[in-house]
Amino acid sequence: MTEKFDAIVIGTGQAGPSLAVRLAKAGRKTAIIERKLFGGTCVNVGCIPTKTLIASARAAYVARRGCEFGVMIEGDIRVDMARVKARKDSVVRHANEGVANWLKSTPNLTVHQGHARFEDPHAVRIADLVLEAGEIFINVGGRASVPDMPGLAEVPFLTNSTMMSVDFLPEHLIIVGGSYIGLEFAQMYRRFGSRVTVVEMGPRLIGREDPDISSTIQSILEGEGIEFQLNSECLSVAMRADQIAAGLSCEDKSREIVGSHLLLAVGRTPNTNDLGLDKAGVKTDARGYVVVDDDLRTNVPGIWALGDVNGRGAFTHTAYNDYEIVAANLLDHDPRRVSDRIPAYALFIDPPLGRVGMNEREVRASGKKALVGTLMMSRVGRALERGETQGSMSVLIDAETKKILGATILGIEGDEAIHSILDVMYAGAPCTAIQRAMHIHPTVSELIPTLLGNLRPLV
Repeated sequence: MTEKFDAIVIGTGQAGPSLAVRLAKAGRKTAIIERKLFGGTCVNVGCIPTKTLIASARAAYVARRGCEFGVMIEGDIRVDMARVKARKDSVVRHANEGVANWLKSTPNLTVHQGHARFEDPHAVRIADLVLEAGEIFINVGGRASVPDMPGLAEVPFLTNSTMMSVDFLPEHLIIVGGSYIGLEFAQMYRRFGSRVTVVEMGPRLIGREDPDISSTIQSILEGEGIEFQLNSECLSVAMRADQIAAGLSCEDKSREIVGSHLLLAVGRTPNTNDLGLDKAGVKTDARGYVVVDDDLRTNVPGIWALGDVNGRGAFTHTAYNDYEIVAANLLDHDPRRVSDRIPAYALFIDPPLGRVGMNEREVRASGKKALVGTLMMSRVGRALERGETQGSMSVLIDAETKKILGATILGIEGDEAIHSILDVMYAGAPCTAIQRAMHIHPTVSELIPTLLGNLRPLV
């Protein structure tokens, strides 16, 4: 059986649903296909559930610190993991059902459930049904990477996805991967009450950040009792009775740690291996990501790729921006490009890390003459009031144009305050536009003009 459409969207992650609805409302007969869970990674096993869990973990952390604020709580603080999971599941279910109901109630939009595979550049198959369209949009996302680690086939392990089913407290959680996902889970489960050890192959955490940021984050997490094993260049795992032993070195066999559970947080893999891209002639790179141009078009006319699958961003906000770019170009005749956007992201530990633009290493590599300003969070009234003074702010300025090249805020509310810098950068305005603004007291953002008033040459 064959059904004909003007447009087909494969996947219901952050880009797919909004694009499908826009296309349908624009008069294009549209189909959207979902293999498993409406809403994709963010809604079901990513941003929404993990940040809901982080909120529960923070509640436990604040409760334990109550006496510091004069709030006396009698007895030990106990975390009921079954109730924590139930709360998370409720939040996820609301979001998941919201996406599904939105799509199914949209006129001119047909929802299909099943695994879609290309038959040719203009047709995809779902079981016995073939859908044809002149425009096809790939939004199939990615999944947790599972490394080729000696012994892993014989050891039970968790990923960020399967962690969503955990309703108990691991006695000792070993996390392989000292980057963004791994560190969020590390702090979360330490606050729930687990012993946590993070194993990282590199010499420092989150290697894409500047060394001082990596070091500060490690100190913050060590202060909460999280243990780290860096330079673990030769990893292997094995069962040790009912425990999991992780070997950290090939030369020193005695260098190992033993824990109750193992979480792999070593990156993501695009869901392109079973999509039939070869039948459509769509090119992928060496890592399996769909190759796209600045407008998110693939090498095949009439096929676009949006979200994590194109390798042009690994965040919910970049996926949604992909939708905005495609919709603007295709429906609004308003030219937009991927290269127009400024990189921005956050690490949602506590205190959070907000990042925008270039870091010091990248500025030095660019050869630009730059100015740098730094400010410790202990200078920030909001941080002092909340008793959370760890971290710092830094900003990098082009010495000639006075435009902001990048900024980092590692500290309380840094994930929100960074946007005042991002907006000025996107407006193409010089740093004086924010330096001369009157900010509200007491906030984190009010110290950004102070930060910009203490610039020095970057050497």
